[in-house]
Amino acid sequence: MARSAKAGSSGMLQWLGLAFIILLVDQFTKVLIVGYYHLGDSTYVTSFFNVVRAHNSGAAFSFLAGASGWQRWFFTVVGFVAAAVIIWMLRSHAGQRLFSFAMACILGGAIGNVIDRMAHGYVIDFLDFHWHGMHFPAFNVADSAITLGAICLILDELLRVRKS
Repeated sequence: MARSAKAGSSGMLQWLGLAFIILLVDQFTKVLIVGYYHLGDSTYVTSFFNVVRAHNSGAAFSFLAGASGWQRWFFTVVGFVAAAVIIWMLRSHAGQRLFSFAMACILGGAIGNVIDRMAHGYVIDFLDFHWHGMHFPAFNVADSAITLGAICLILDELLRVRKS
């Protein structure tokens, strides 16, 4: 029994390590953006991609960005609760590789955006994709990790349903 608990702990540490790497990359890229760009600055990279500095006080796609400020603390609490639930789930399912990979991506991204909200009151976004004058909302490494995690969760569930 002690051996399986230890194996689960080391598996969980692997996933927490991945989440930590995602968090570090996210925060490092945001430090670079804050250091080299003023709000609204943009650099043309390709015909469909710019690097910009944008601030998002809301959630995905600027949801609730226009609210009076309460959303900062609401999304911070949601991020902490999500992190706690994900850590609990990683403890329980560390051996399920795709599921745990998805959870680690979401965890690293969620904590990265929580740090922004706590430090600045908004999330720093800088990846700006566009096509024929239409811009997808700017996002960051944390948002990318959360999206990848969500896609992997859906894939994990589809594979689980297919098996049974």
